[in-house]
Amino acid sequence: MASATVLSPIEAAAPEGYAAAAPLPDVLPPVKPRKGFIGFLRRNPTMAIGGFLLLLMLCVAVFAPLLWTVDPTALAPAKRTREPSALYWFGTDMLGRDVYSRVLFGARVSLLVGFSVAILASVIGMAIGMISGYVRLADSIIMRVMDGLMSIPPILLAIALMALTRGSVQNVIIAITIAEIPRVSRLVRGVVLSLREQPYVEAAVAAGTRTPMIIWRHILPNTLAPITVQATYICAAAMITEAILSFIGAGTPPIIPSWGNIMAEGRALWQVKPYIVFFPAIFLSITVLAVNLLGDGLRDALDPRMAKRL
Repeated sequence: MASATVLSPIEAAAPEGYAAAAPLPDVLPPVKPRKGFIGFLRRNPTMAIGGFLLLLMLCVAVFAPLLWTVDPTALAPAKRTREPSALYWFGTDMLGRDVYSRVLFGARVSLLVGFSVAILASVIGMAIGMISGYVRLADSIIMRVMDGLMSIPPILLAIALMALTRGSVQNVIIAITIAEIPRVSRLVRGVVLSLREQPYVEAAVAAGTRTPMIIWRHILPNTLAPITVQATYICAAAMITEAILSFIGAGTPPIIPSWGNIMAEGRALWQVKPYIVFFPAIFLSITVLAVNLLGDGLRDALDPRMAKRL
């Protein structure tokens, strides 16, 4: 008895009298998905570069006393305005202070101001934006106040606030935070206005869920991604604003080594001793670039429409 011939699904589906086409060979090799932390960094090189540079600056700020530095406020008039050398890597300023030590310790002030302003402005602005976006009665009042603050350039608002107080790191953080809150609240308000019309929010309202619980369970989780990205740009803007305030004498006291103070003290000798301004400016530029790269990488990673998927 002859054995029955087993036909493949393609051959069985072919019309009678016609031969089924052979299956096409795989032209491209199978794609191996990249998993884990290394794969995530490969998919987001911008975030990896920015995170590495920012981590490097954090290590410089934290371990500044261990990186062959001296007292950044120690005066040595006999050693003033010395060029960079093996003994003084970044040279000395007009008072004989070691510029290398002052630049490394100045990273602490800039990073402290940047991170503090980013956290405070994000938290306060998120609370104001969610209330304004979800409670229609409060929207018209709160947003008019925010519009009034946004009509003033942030640097001018920070200068005005610093003029009312004495110069200190805490007052600089408060002044810059007040100038950045309106931008965060406007962003969160726009996100909340689109979220409150979603079906799951309307279903929660129909089920009798209280407003605070709706905001906590449904609104807040969906605003964290844009707030995280915005916080990186606020951090970079805060460091630049702090440097500007210190440069014009309206920021941290001159005794505190910050990048803005170092550049302000060296501007009188810029043409003959440019290194006094050059080194803190380079460190400030690298730090701001690192934060911006990190923000761009977070935006690409958190936005599904822009995420790079294999």
